[in-house]
Amino acid sequence: MARVLIVDDAAFMRMMLKDILTKNGIEVAGEAVNGLDAVEKYRELQPDVVTMDITMPEMDGITAVKQIRTIDPQAKIIMCSAMGQQPMVLEAIQAGAKDFIVKPFQPDRVMESIRKVVG
Repeated sequence: MARVLIVDDAAFMRMMLKDILTKNGIEVAGEAVNGLDAVEKYRELQPDVVTMDITMPEMDGITAVKQIRTIDPQAKIIMCSAMGQQPMVLEAIQAGAKDFIVKPFQPDRVMESIRKVVG
């Protein structure tokens, strides 16, 4: 099954996602607190999938997507957005993200997205 790197500056959001994934038999390879951290952890852990928050300190999710895709053009990244972040989601998809999920997370949608990007 897929190994996932969870990226979000809010510990609560990381915990929620981790809970959904582990309950569905998916391994959480690691967690990152911002875009810079995400790029480093991606290089180190080489996860199958990344869930990437958009708005974070240090480096936002869209910049992190671009950087991760320079390391690995095949990177599978799912954006996590709050309602009303559609323009940023579009920008993230153009930057190479494969899908997006909306907060608050719905377990079915999260799993559907993971299955979709893992193929």
